[in-house]
Amino acid sequence: MQIQRLTKLLLCLLWFAAGGTSSQSQTIRFQGGPTRTALLELYTSEGCSSCPPAEAWLSRLQTSPGLWKDFAPVAFHVDYWDYLGWKDAWADAAFAGRQRAYAQLWHREDIYTPEFVLAGQEWHHWFTGSNGPQSGGDQAGVLVASSTDTNLWQASYAPAGTPEARYEIHAALLAGGLVSDVKAGENKGRRLNHDFVAVNLVEAGMTAGDQVARGKFILDTPRFNCGKTLALTVWVTRAGELEPLQATGGWLVPPPVK
Repeated sequence: MQIQRLTKLLLCLLWFAAGGTSSQSQTIRFQGGPTRTALLELYTSEGCSSCPPAEAWLSRLQTSPGLWKDFAPVAFHVDYWDYLGWKDAWADAAFAGRQRAYAQLWHREDIYTPEFVLAGQEWHHWFTGSNGPQSGGDQAGVLVASSTDTNLWQASYAPAGTPEARYEIHAALLAGGLVSDVKAGENKGRRLNHDFVAVNLVEAGMTAGDQVARGKFILDTPRFNCGKTLALTVWVTRAGELEPLQATGGWLVPPPVK
């Protein structure tokens, strides 16, 4: 099993590095703004029997006209359901820690799955629309992320209002088209499908100047087989804070055309 996983990962990395996106001589550029693109976070787990409907809804947003414009998604798989007998391969304790940080910020005692967080706030209306959340039209500024090699990324943020002294840039590499046959736990016997799964999360400081904050981040190789799609969601916060100010993103390896 380990050899098989490593083989799939190697093939994924070769595809990603050799041109799963456009030619490496071209610059990949994702830009959001000036209206707010909301960061849409899903906290989920393969060990949670109520999570598959939420993940299926998130997967359908691949064809939403608001994707990367009104919202930029990311699915964080948490590890605290692993004790039920099934270890979620996509889970990371750091993702559960991020969810706990939100709960502490909101003065909540408990965390749960599935939980959606929209623009830094708990969101319960995900099941009411087929195209995802719509932009409220708030002015948030222009966020740009670009790279010529998909490894080293440049980021800039020109806020709509008075610039803060310090910002941080965050980026999540997202894998899609993932399939898992669950052998134990609440979803035992089910085949689960996942999209927009965070397989890497990085953050870096930004340097302010001339009304624009700039920073760099390195996108390390994914931890697992990358599946059929790859995407990147990028967002900016005030230094040391969770609430996203602006987000952007896009496909690195898009879904196949049907």
